[in-house]
Amino acid sequence: MSAARGPLKGRAARLGRLMPSGPSSAARTPFVLLVVLLLGGGLITLLLLNSALNQGSFKLRELKDRTTELTDEEQALQRDVDAYAAPDALERRARELGMVPGGSPAFLGPDGTVLGEPTVAASPRPSRTASRAPARTADPAATRPRQAAPGATATPEPTATGTTPTVPTTSGR
Repeated sequence: MSAARGPLKGRAARLGRLMPSGPSSAARTPFVLLVVLLLGGGLITLLLLNSALNQGSFKLRELKDRTTELTDEEQALQRDVDAYAAPDALERRARELGMVPGGSPAFLGPDGTVLGEPTVAASPRPSRTASRAPARTADPAATRPRQAAPGATATPEPTATGTTPTVPTTSGR
């Protein structure tokens, strides 16, 4: 099966002339350049991806800091709103505007009867010196109207003349 190597003839001789017979370094040069270019391109691509990810993380941190600042500002504004909506602050601002607490209200029963006797709100006497803080009433509970539970009878309060008005009772419907 083994044949002795001799000179090539015919078609094999023509093909043999196209291929160099000895070891050649010229064929390795393009391959080495291709591998170096692929490795360099891969490293540059990784560097660009890493830079983009770092830029995104910086942006994310900046947005988180801004969110924290805005949350703190929102909480401060909510505290301000709560302070302005507090009952004592509302009362103080109402007095500064010249408003007074209302008188005793009257209530209508389910059958159309009037429960209680309404009174007019008393306006404070103007003082000669303007004061910044309005004077408080001695008993704030005295200015609040009392409300009876549904179905209960209303307790009449004494009027300014000292007489007690008669108040119709509800039937408990």
